[in-house]
Order: sequence, then structure tokens, then C-alpha cells
Amino acid sequence: MKNVSYIQRPNRSLHIYAIVFLGFLYIPVLFLPLFSFSDSIYISFPIKGWTLEWYRDMLGNEPMFAALMNSIKVGAVTSIFATLLGVLGAKAVTRYRMPGKGPVVFVIMLPLVIPGIILGVAMLILLSRLGITLSLYTVTVGHVLICVPFAMATLIPRFEGFDRSMEEASADLGENGWWTFWRITLPMVFPGVLASLLLCFTVSFDEFILAFFLAGTEPTLPIFMYSQLRFPDRLPSVLALGACILVISFIVVYFSQWSLRRKNN
Repeated sequence: MKNVSYIQRPNRSLHIYAIVFLGFLYIPVLFLPLFSFSDSIYISFPIKGWTLEWYRDMLGNEPMFAALMNSIKVGAVTSIFATLLGVLGAKAVTRYRMPGKGPVVFVIMLPLVIPGIILGVAMLILLSRLGITLSLYTVTVGHVLICVPFAMATLIPRFEGFDRSMEEASADLGENGWWTFWRITLPMVFPGVLASLLLCFTVSFDEFILAFFLAGTEPTLPIFMYSQLRFPDRLPSVLALGACILVISFIVVYFSQWSLRRKNN
């Protein structure tokens, strides 16, 4: 019986749809760095002149750098705690049998589908009732809440993707559960851990709604940028800052996804 090989023809309509979708998604964003080089304080097209003045103004803006440091601190702490909880949750879901596993995972993933404004109002009411002062700590708690689902979604495939017999072999050789995890499991899932850290940091760094409700008198960078939009003469510096964040966020997310796929290949 002859072997018949079929060559699948490229789906041109699907390619066109992908190009249109990506263009619709990213072309408006690309205007942000473009207008950051305009010499006018008003956004207009075509651009009549080019300048780097707004980037120089951005570098001399001390309140902006204070807000930037707030976002970096919150993002770093959030990524560490969310990834730690994600590692524990992913290990529990993939390694142990427990009653009600499905509902538990559903509850953990629920912040992904609940509108941020609902979470923000709910946490603000709860913290007010408890008498807790709003600060960067409360922002961090809120960000950990919404970042744990991202961490688990990143880490569960890593825990399911390697041979469990290696853990069993370690146990057979007399190693306890902690050292088995430290010496066998963690190195195997480390690309996922790194991807989770970078992804959670990016989500926390860019998050606005929860920070708006929970920040108090210590603004994060997105809140600072929003406050500057009321002043037309400050808008170009905000565009310059937004362009820098766009480039850095793209690099961080790309590196996190690259590290996640590296070991799979």
C-alpha cells in the first residue's frame, strides 16, 4: 500500500486575520514612543519636529523616580511571594491527591476573571474595617492576590512536564521530601520559576486599579503617570516614560517566555 503524504497548504485567511489582529493590537501602542520624540506638548500628526528634551526632563523628575522606586519595591516583593505561593500550590495540585482539588484551583484562579475595580473596592472596604492604614504594604498584598494565579498557570505545566520517577528515585535513596524538592524538583522547574518571577513583576509593575485604591499617600508609577495627565505641559514627559516602560516590559515578558520554552525544546 503506497504511503500518501499530504502537504498542508498555508491558510491565507488565517494569516491575514493574524496580521490584522496584531496590527489592531500593537499599532496604537507604537504611537506612544513615536510621539515621545515630538517637539510639541500637544499630540498631533504629522509630527513637525523631533527632540530628546522630554527624555531629559524625565530624568530630572524626582517625584517620578520616587514613584518608580515604589513600583520596583512592590513588584519585587510581589513576584517573590506570588512565585513562592505558586510553587507550593502547583506542587500540591500536581503531586498530591486531595478532596475538592477542582474547586480549590478554581478559587485560586478566580482573581483572573474578577474585574479589578471589584477587587479594589472589596479590599479597600476590608482594610478600612480592620483599621489598616493604606500604604505600599497594602498594595503588595493586593498584587500578590492577583499574581498568584499567573504564577500557578506558569508553574503547573513545569511540574507536570518532567519525569516523576526522578523524585521517587531520590526518595528510594533515602532523601527526605525537603532535600528531594531542593535538589531534584526545583532545578527541573527553575525555568518556570524564573518565568513566574518576571511575569509577576511585570503584572505588578503595570497594575493600576488596585494600586489606585490601596496606595494611600505613596503612589506607584502608574498612579503617578495618571496624575500627570491633567497637566498638558507634563504629558510629553509621561509619553517618554511610557515609551521606556513599554520597551522594558516587552524585554522582560519576552525573556520570561523564552526561558519557559527553552527547556521544552
